[in-house]
Amino acid sequence: MAVWDLSVTLEDLGAEAPPITVSVTSDLHIGGVILKLVEKSQVRRDWSDHALWWEQKQQWLLRPSWTLEKCGIHADARLIFMPQHKALKLGLPNGLTIRVRACFSGSVFRTVLGICKMLNIRRPEELSLLRPVEEKKKKKDKDLSEEVYDLTDVPLTSVHSLCDPVLTDLPSCLVSRPCLYNGMPAHFADSPKTEKVYKIRWLDSSRSLMQQGVQENDRLWLRFKYYCFHDMEPKYDAVRLTQLYEQARWAILLEDIDCTEEEMMLFGGLQYHINKLSLSEPQAMTSTPAMDDLDSALQCLEVKLDVGGSSPQDLLVRYDDSKFHITPKRLTLKGYKQYWFKFKDDSISYYKSKEESLGEPIQQINLKGCEVAPDVNVAGQKFCIRLLIPAPEGMNEVYLRCENEEQYSRWMAACRLASKGKSLADTSFQSEIQSIRSFLAMQQTNPSTNSSQTDDNINTHSLVSPRYSKKYKTKQLAPKILDAYQNVAQLSLTDALLRFLQIWQALPDFGLSFVVVRFKGSRKDEVLGIAPNRLIRIDLGVGDVVKTWRYNNMRQWNVNWDIRQVAIEFDGNVNIAFCCVTADCKIVHEFIGGYIFMSTRSREQSDTLNEELFHKLTGGHEAL
Repeated sequence: MAVWDLSVTLEDLGAEAPPITVSVTSDLHIGGVILKLVEKSQVRRDWSDHALWWEQKQQWLLRPSWTLEKCGIHADARLIFMPQHKALKLGLPNGLTIRVRACFSGSVFRTVLGICKMLNIRRPEELSLLRPVEEKKKKKDKDLSEEVYDLTDVPLTSVHSLCDPVLTDLPSCLVSRPCLYNGMPAHFADSPKTEKVYKIRWLDSSRSLMQQGVQENDRLWLRFKYYCFHDMEPKYDAVRLTQLYEQARWAILLEDIDCTEEEMMLFGGLQYHINKLSLSEPQAMTSTPAMDDLDSALQCLEVKLDVGGSSPQDLLVRYDDSKFHITPKRLTLKGYKQYWFKFKDDSISYYKSKEESLGEPIQQINLKGCEVAPDVNVAGQKFCIRLLIPAPEGMNEVYLRCENEEQYSRWMAACRLASKGKSLADTSFQSEIQSIRSFLAMQQTNPSTNSSQTDDNINTHSLVSPRYSKKYKTKQLAPKILDAYQNVAQLSLTDALLRFLQIWQALPDFGLSFVVVRFKGSRKDEVLGIAPNRLIRIDLGVGDVVKTWRYNNMRQWNVNWDIRQVAIEFDGNVNIAFCCVTADCKIVHEFIGGYIFMSTRSREQSDTLNEELFHKLTGGHEAL
């Protein structure tokens, strides 16, 4: 075959060095090109990590047995011979920056696996990388130098434990208290909207860093992307638990997720307590008997105890009539109507009065598979239960309003069990009630405590969101936070972190990622909320939920990559289609596939990761 010249730039020789020209034929394989290139360079070093990058096509040539002809390479190709692993700056959820050696040639999914192995973060499939918001340098910030922890010497190929010698200094920077600038949280120093934009800046998990324009020493954020936290153990997950707490903390401080004033003060009290314990016992991330099973603590799952089950008596409960009926739009709110409710197995029935409860109910509601969320304000004596009931065309929203704390605890426990298909005779019923009572007790102000207690060192700005910092003066805010702190002061560091995450997960808007979309047939933009188990259609103008669809009712979904449209088919011949306005449709496609992948994990498979299945569900044809 004809011999022709191929020019290759050797990155290690520097930007000013001329390309090296090697004589090749079209049937020469990539490995042969690399061998000729190394021999002609006359540079003695280990080239095992190097590979060819095709600049025009923005792709790596990683198959050494493929010929130049098969790859489609001709004399005009601009090839660069460079290392596959390079330095990368990573911003962690706790505000610290580390510098690591990351893989630039493999998929982002594989790169995150390597990074998490080095940082000792288990279940790396829950995390991903995203581009930070462009930061504008301010004159007053010019003297602030960012401290970067250099971990580039830590190998990516082995799994380390927190006690390994190579990671002696690693836990202290990953399990530390949050960093502040001029007494303010780091993100506040830039912009209160800094983290709000990250939902649409995720990198594509199926493509490499180089393919997405990331260069050596660029800065990315490492964050939990999928809010399905599986198989957590305190004794193994110190770093993972702390970084998850920091991400939850920033979501609350930056008002990325809404919460009541009562909840905000409790979050502030827990943060204050955690900060104090972190200073005195920064490594005290050990398990406790009550919290060995973190899935129970984080997901509010049942705790199996050897106690006798009992069924609650019929309780008088009120619900919002306007939200109960199946309607395509939210109606004007009316007053709660009083009915007599009965619980049986995993269903509730309601009647006009107790006398009529012996006959046919007005309606019976099957709670199996429903979603149960609290809507509580202890100070305002508001004890409501929000139910999302599966329906052929989406989800129906039902509100139950209880008379008091005791009634709420029993009904909330009953609804949680029923949603899992369990009856009230289940052995976990009483323990579920007790868990809910403990949760409510933390939100109460204890008049017997010294509410006048003060702490001159308390930084209220770093404990609550800007809304409450503006609403109250520091002298007013500090006692409120300290009152909430009294209810959690007895918790250990691990239990305090778990309780913070438990309350965070109980918020109605927990786990939602938002994208502005245009539904097929609609003339206006709307918001699509992506949750771990459902999609939510939201009216952009008034913020009302229009429709909800669950993943377990999804028959198939696909993307028309030519017109960038996502189409989804649900049970009952329900079909939806939309184009994304504020993000690439690949991000939505990956979210849906990722959450479906997360649902396939089980404790029996906790040590294995089906990477092939993940890419099948999230990659699309562009990843092939």
